[in-house]
This record gives sequence, structure tokens and C-alpha cells, in this order.
Amino acid sequence: MPPDWITPDWPAPANVHAFMTTRGGGVSQGPYSSFNPASHVDDDPAAVAENRRLLRQWLPDEPLWLNQVHGCDVAILPSPPGRGAGGEKPTLTEGKTDSFSPTADAAVAFHPGEARAVLTADCLPVLFCDVTGSVVAAAHAGWRGLFSGVLEATVAAMAVPPENILAWMGAAIGPEAFEVGDEVRDAFVSRHALAGIAFRPALPGTLDGAPRKWLADLYALARIRLATVGVSQVHGGGLCTFNDPRFFSYRRASRTGRMASVIWRD
Repeated sequence: MPPDWITPDWPAPANVHAFMTTRGGGVSQGPYSSFNPASHVDDDPAAVAENRRLLRQWLPDEPLWLNQVHGCDVAILPSPPGRGAGGEKPTLTEGKTDSFSPTADAAVAFHPGEARAVLTADCLPVLFCDVTGSVVAAAHAGWRGLFSGVLEATVAAMAVPPENILAWMGAAIGPEAFEVGDEVRDAFVSRHALAGIAFRPALPGTLDGAPRKWLADLYALARIRLATVGVSQVHGGGLCTFNDPRFFSYRRASRTGRMASVIWRD
């Protein structure tokens, strides 16, 4: 595995495996240099295919790639054990499929060897497992997804007690770089008053009524949203994609690649 790829530092059971890629270790050129596994960012398709082949070397199978739309749908493919054809249906609607990529921003795996992945370049990737290693999940959580409830939906889809769930937050745009307007802060605070602690003023409002600018902490917002559904074992956080050249950052350069955060269980 490339030396700067990130392995989560969390107390996951031994049968759970996960990592997050960086820019290093691939074959893409130019703004996508060098490890870009995303097929939707106008990179050379041959380079993307080779990067995915390189990624596949470290996985038990091809990961389930998602068509991410900054929403809160969770892909549950295939159904959990005991919920197959003719059995009880999952509590959440399965993601709509577009070819082999479900339209969803999170995915759950109940079976060994099923890799789940999300792609990010400033948004927050969150990986999940339970303490027994029976279920894993990956979620893509930008501010829109966080507000819509993608983390809460992922926890619900895992179908285990939330106090038994571990979460790991990968690299995202940090609280020193993520500037948002009043409308973003107001939306979060209107839903959870505690969310106010995740925002601090960046620029004051002007006398003519222009909106104030705020620096937002995605990591703090994620912890708040997870706590509301009983998930307290949250690890990771603190890496900034915008300020750390190891990572792609959409805010730093809109023509850029993506990192993959991947999880699976034996």
C-alpha cells in the first residue's frame, strides 16, 4: 500500500479493514495527479481504470462505487442476511441504480468481502463498523449531506444498537478553511441549537445587510449529529484537505481528483 495512504486509528474488531487514499500512488496526470479513482471528474478514463485496478489489489473485491449526489440515501445491496427475496425488506429504501452505481451517499455491507467506498475532495468521509464486526458502512458527508441526515440514515441502515457502533472520520476541509454563509449556519442551528459551537465568525456582516461569513467545523457537526442518534464512539478528524497537499481539494482547485475511503469485513 502506498506509504501515505491513511489507515484509521480506531478500536475496530480485527476482521474489519479500512483505509483512505491520498493523491499518491497512481498514474493520473495534471490536476488529477496521481491517484484519482473518480470517473466523473474528466480525468483520462484509462488512468482512472488503472488507478482502480491498483486500488483493487488491496481489497477482497471491487468496491461498490456510488453515484453521490449530496443527499442522504443509503445503498443496501444486497439485502442483509435473512432479508433476501421473499424475506423482510430493509427499513430503508434501497438506492436507485444507474448501471452498477447506486445513486446514494452511503452504503452498508452485511456480508464478508463486500467493500464499500465513498469519494471525497473536501467533503467528510465517515466509515462505520459495529463492535462485533458484523456490519460496515461508508458515508459521504458534505454540509448538505450532514444537514439532510446522511449519518443518521447510515446508522439506522446498519440495524445494530447505536451504542455498539464505531465511526471514523477521514480527511475533510478543516475549520480554518471552510467558509460558509449565514444560511448554512442558520440551517444547522435551527435543527440543533448545539450546532452553534461548530461555527465561528470569519468576516463580520456589513452595515448594508450583507450576510456574515462563518468558518464551519465539519468534524464537530458530524460528532453532534452522531451523538443525537446515540453514536458516541467517534474517532479520527483533524486532517484538512484544503491545507494539506497530500489531498485533493475542490475548494483549492475545482478541476481535481478524489480520494477513496474504503471499508470491508472478513
